[in-house]
Amino acid sequence: MLTHINIRNFAIVEQLDLDIPNKLTVVTGETGAGKSIMIDALGLALGNRADSGSVRHSADKAEILATFDVHNNPAARSWLQARDLDADHECILRRVI
Repeated sequence: MLTHINIRNFAIVEQLDLDIPNKLTVVTGETGAGKSIMIDALGLALGNRADSGSVRHSADKAEILATFDVHNNPAARSWLQARDLDADHECILRRVI
């Protein structure tokens, strides 16, 4: 489960630091509010193809950090353990473009 996302210099976002509660979370907003940008940033953290055009104008790089709670996810824990990665509670993915 996604518990936190931090986005810096991605598309039009200078800085976003969002804790996501352990409940149902709905992202809503008007057209152009940045919902798709947040989803695209999450996709990059998960391995989607990067495009240097996604870096915010006047920034050298973009950075996305996503934190997942894997404690109650046996499939995720097994995948991490099979690759000799820590699978206790959190999995933190960081992507720099």
